[in-house]
Amino acid sequence: MTKLKLGPLEDDKPVKLTIELPAAVFRNLKSYAEILTRSGRAATPTEPAKLIAPMIERFMATDRAFAKARRNAAQRSPGVGGKVRITFAKQVEQRTY
Repeated sequence: MTKLKLGPLEDDKPVKLTIELPAAVFRNLKSYAEILTRSGRAATPTEPAKLIAPMIERFMATDRAFAKARRNAAQRSPGVGGKVRITFAKQVEQRTY
């Protein structure tokens, strides 16, 4: 059995995006969809367009430089995209008599 990097495709609410692909990339995408279907990892024939999002997602998930840059950006701006915990310490004035 062929070991493909993509697993079953999730059914998620899509965001419409229009792209242009070189003909060679589209041919390879069609071939990938056919192999995915033949390997039994897809219950029904897969449309090549349905592969683009999972492929991009997989690419970004395995790109170490992207992950590092994203972590660094999150550290610089912690208020974006996550929970932030802010602790206020009561300042005590110390006096010596």
